[in-house]
Amino acid sequence: MFDPFVWSLVLIVGLSLFGYSIGISMLVGSIVFLAGRGFDTSIASETLLQGLFNSYTLLSIPLFILAADIMNTGSLADRLLRFSQAVVGRFRGGLGHVNVFSSLIFSGMSGSAIADAVGMGRIIINMMTKNGQYTPAYAAAITAASATIGPIIPPSIPMVLYALVSDTSIGFLFAAGILPGLLMGAMLMIMNAIIATRRNFPRDEVVPIRAIPGVTFRAIPALLLPVILLGGIYGGIMTPTEAAAVAAAYALVVSVVVYRSVSAGQFYTTLLNSARSTAAVGILIAGALAFNYVITRQDVPANLASFIQQFDLSPIGFLLAINLLMLVLGCVLEGGAILLIIIPIFIPTAQALGIDMVHFGVVVVVNAMLGLITPPYGLLLFVVANITRQPVGNIVRELLPFLAALLVALAIITFVPDFVLFLPRLLGYRG
Repeated sequence: MFDPFVWSLVLIVGLSLFGYSIGISMLVGSIVFLAGRGFDTSIASETLLQGLFNSYTLLSIPLFILAADIMNTGSLADRLLRFSQAVVGRFRGGLGHVNVFSSLIFSGMSGSAIADAVGMGRIIINMMTKNGQYTPAYAAAITAASATIGPIIPPSIPMVLYALVSDTSIGFLFAAGILPGLLMGAMLMIMNAIIATRRNFPRDEVVPIRAIPGVTFRAIPALLLPVILLGGIYGGIMTPTEAAAVAAAYALVVSVVVYRSVSAGQFYTTLLNSARSTAAVGILIAGALAFNYVITRQDVPANLASFIQQFDLSPIGFLLAINLLMLVLGCVLEGGAILLIIIPIFIPTAQALGIDMVHFGVVVVVNAMLGLITPPYGLLLFVVANITRQPVGNIVRELLPFLAALLVALAIITFVPDFVLFLPRLLGYRG
């Protein structure tokens, strides 16, 4: 029997396995579903355009991507690394701490795990492997693990995607990500300290106390970006979308005028790279919008809600089930696809159980980021493997302790909602 919904799923999976982007696969699957049900296939285009035109917040995504690319092209990353060395490099396993600490800072600027790993990560990996102080696999592992913090601390592109499908305030989502991001960083630094002690890793070059003010002063223009962004958003001066434009403009001014580290040719290349990245995200969003229409017409959310109600799950039980499901899906699906396709199905059930949507958003975004470092298809694994020329298997072995540390952080984030919602409530959130 020909079931259009089943065939659409088969097409999406099949095309993805053959190397097509998940966005294009979802568009094709959606059109097949509409044709099979006798609907006008132009509904896919109409749904796509309405979703894009009605989502002003989506404009922030290309702007955050551009800001991150400009920072990676200029010398901001170098100055931030030097500042991180001055602060935490003096401890055993110092460069590992620098790796995590610099990711925490860069997280407040880029909103992208890949941007963190490719930009800041490439530099710190070279520093760690120089003179054989750390193995390339260990340097790659801690870089991949720390890059997952990028989309948790605001700004955050995945949180913008979650806001798109859940109609949740981006400002409160950003605020809710700050403490969880810091917790993840702390857990990674604790694990690095334990491993460094066991393996007798070296301390980094100790920056004299008298030199720290100078290092800090040279990094101030870069360090001000998160302050400007968050201060503007929570001070009511600008929306998150306007903040993304400010971030891109500020990164350009600092890189070109203050640090003089970006030429006209480099800026042109940066614009091209940003356009490619934006197009890739745009296709994913377009496919998800069309396929979400298919899911709605198939009444999947209501059917799933009825199925879950049979088990009489508590809110904690539901969150635990979501964590397990997302950790499994993260092994085979890209995080953006999970947020745009899978999570909308569960949002009605989460609301029915009284789960706060801001807390739920942070939980699912953290899960999606952990999927970036879980084999066999963790995207960050392939990024750092390409940088270090190491087999993915070697990197995964070194990564397991850091993944365990991040899972502990995830458990706290999941089961202690007051921890996640502390800052949003300070800013007036009523959830």
